[in-house]
Amino acid sequence: MEALKIDLNDYVHAGEGANGESFNHKTDPSIMMKLYNPGKVQQPLDEMLMARKVYALGIPSPEPGDYVTDGVRYGIRFRRVEGKTSYSRAIGDHPEKVAQYAAEFADMCKKLHQVHVDTTQFENVKDRYYRLLEENPFFDKAQKDAIGKFIADAPDATTAIHGDLQYSNAIFVGDKRYFIDLGDFCYGYNLFDVGMVYLCSCISEEAFIQEVFHMPKSLSIRFWECFVPEYFGADRPYKDVMEEITPYAGLKTLIVERDTKRPMPEMRACLKGII
Repeated sequence: MEALKIDLNDYVHAGEGANGESFNHKTDPSIMMKLYNPGKVQQPLDEMLMARKVYALGIPSPEPGDYVTDGVRYGIRFRRVEGKTSYSRAIGDHPEKVAQYAAEFADMCKKLHQVHVDTTQFENVKDRYYRLLEENPFFDKAQKDAIGKFIADAPDATTAIHGDLQYSNAIFVGDKRYFIDLGDFCYGYNLFDVGMVYLCSCISEEAFIQEVFHMPKSLSIRFWECFVPEYFGADRPYKDVMEEITPYAGLKTLIVERDTKRPMPEMRACLKGII
């Protein structure tokens, strides 16, 4: 697909992240744009095509528009959600509302994980992790065999998975809520998704949580403690939830080590029951 050429002078810078920058249109408040870092051409196209399929499922997400380029970088235009705030930013700004925001986010997650998808249109989460496991250079064969068995033994499901489920990838304005950054959307057992929530809230380092999620780690841990009964049910013992979710958080080590290109022992600790 050929990218639509845009003039960056028509946009104003709105923010930045690990993969690129976001912009709002100067004269049309209904348009926002995400431009990826230089050299990333296929990734924004893949994300746009995925965003279109997810939007068509009826999952609440910003309406995707065109695949665009400024001549150097490539990206996607979306219908802008005016006045939006991410749940991570809202919690950091209003820590007294952490229980409310955790409940709202949990409700979003439960509804997402009840959506059945056409499995011919999306990837199985297990296949994704098998691929990540094979490509990882830091685990030895015995460790890979043990992790592979855990993945194989996990329950199968045909329901939606965000793929990068964290509270910075959910936004709201008023009573409207949306998921964003859906490039890793797939299907499968819900704990493959919820493991990322636990990783980001409790396992990640203090400095990372402060920089990315705009809150101290003590607050992100409090968010997780409020999230658990809302998502898993108030009658489910917290200890049982932690025993079940921890190895799924550990699987995210495969993603983090791919991106950082180094072993992550603090995250591997979550896999101690597997390897």
